[in-house]
Amino acid sequence: MPELPDVTVYIDTLRPRILGREIIAARVLNPFVLRTVTPPLSGAAGRRVRSISRLGKRIVIGAEDGLYIVIHLMIAGRLRWREGGKTIGGKLAQAAFDFERGTLYLTEAGSKRRASIHVVQGADGLAQFDRGGLEVLDADVGDFAARLRSENHTLKRSLTDPRLFSGIGNSYSDEILHRAKMSPLTLTSKLTDEQIVELFDATKATLTDWTDRLRAEVGDGFPEKVTAFREGMAVHGRYKLPCPVCGTPVQRIRYADNETNYCARCQTNGRLLADRAMSRLLKQDWPRSIDEVE
Repeated sequence: MPELPDVTVYIDTLRPRILGREIIAARVLNPFVLRTVTPPLSGAAGRRVRSISRLGKRIVIGAEDGLYIVIHLMIAGRLRWREGGKTIGGKLAQAAFDFERGTLYLTEAGSKRRASIHVVQGADGLAQFDRGGLEVLDADVGDFAARLRSENHTLKRSLTDPRLFSGIGNSYSDEILHRAKMSPLTLTSKLTDEQIVELFDATKATLTDWTDRLRAEVGDGFPEKVTAFREGMAVHGRYKLPCPVCGTPVQRIRYADNETNYCARCQTNGRLLADRAMSRLLKQDWPRSIDEVE
């Protein structure tokens, strides 16, 4: 799922292309992607784009007269920009927004249709999508600490909870925790003041560094390779590959459709974290430390 760095770069590249431009047509190519009826998406036609912003992991396109188009890409949704009359055929394209210079497409791969578009009127309509998460890049360590300590959860869960922190998901939470050298299963109630400062610094540095990297990668173009698994990541999506810091094979915990990746030497003092499925299956044969699997 595109997270804060990815969504920020989408917005960066959209601004010079559509900000201040008239939406010539707004088309639904797959009815399932549109989750609202009133106002109609077609009502965006003829209005100029007045703002483009991020709300958590959502992209918000604000048009004239207080009309907002709220796009949530979810896991497989992506934005594509095509100029010169080029189109995206087949079942990949879910919606299209035509401008004089080109067309902005919302695409989604796979058979599961999770990406969504909501069309709402006014600030009150937009407010329903604000989960209340803290914008870490705009916050200080006191705000960050207050959010962490407001509920007692594992660090992984807290960082990815949109009610606590805005725009952080599965990918970058793994990278943040590796940078901070902290276990994803550490409870927030157990953190010292010093550890919270370290986590705060790691969070800001990780989000800033990756946003800068993606901006440099895209340049004047448009993001075409948005993925949760990027070259240069320390642990996310790198199961069994060497940790870039210590060389130890990266480990993982699987749950539902997600997984947590971590380095046992850098983050858990060599201890392997129990995988809900495999540890129960292997029972006493489940290795307890990284030394038993190396």
